[in-house]
Amino acid sequence: MPDLSAFPITRKWPATRPDRLQLYSLPTPNGVKVSIMLEEIGLPYEVHLVSFEKNDQMTPEFLSLSPNNKIPAILDPDGPDGKPLALFESGAILIYLAEKTGQLLPADPAERYQAIQWLMFQMGGIGPMFGQLGFFTKFAGKDIEDKRPRDRYVAESRRLLGVLDKHLEGRQWIMGEAYGIADIATFPWIRNLIGFYGAGELVEFEHFANVARVLQTFLERPAVARGLDIPHRG
Repeated sequence: MPDLSAFPITRKWPATRPDRLQLYSLPTPNGVKVSIMLEEIGLPYEVHLVSFEKNDQMTPEFLSLSPNNKIPAILDPDGPDGKPLALFESGAILIYLAEKTGQLLPADPAERYQAIQWLMFQMGGIGPMFGQLGFFTKFAGKDIEDKRPRDRYVAESRRLLGVLDKHLEGRQWIMGEAYGIADIATFPWIRNLIGFYGAGELVEFEHFANVARVLQTFLERPAVARGLDIPHRG
């Protein structure tokens, strides 16, 4: 049985199954990327809820694993060379899990980097821009009278949706016929934009038929349906 006691995070969230990958997360767009990935690849894991209401993300135990105080983070007892591996940043975790299991990332080098470029498109564009738009539509920013900051993020979010919509023309998934980590990273954010953030009308989502089509196909996957509620908030 692996010994994870050297990792301070296990003192706050003890591992009942230390032989399994440990996931520390919350069902946000970034958090569910990894739970969906784990459900898709069938890798056994144990999940721990990181409560923002309790400021769990700012505790020394969580920061010891994720110094940027963001979810998700993982602790894999069976990392490279059989040694435990701790990782934060959802994109890095997706690549790691894909390479660990040989799933959802193309083996061909050229296609692999093309998939990673679309993962980075989500990490550097869709995630930050949609998140900022969410601030101005759902949270404290909605009360700011000057709408120019909001409109900036509306315009950029709309532009990004246009880039993705054009790319998806004639494609089943971002990489064509093959479903993969770029899809897992991207579509939870689009779901959140038009759902939780309620910004579909602002970005004129009805104009992005290809994005809407692939989003619906994504949400119909059983692993996605399970992963979107992991960890369960209770």
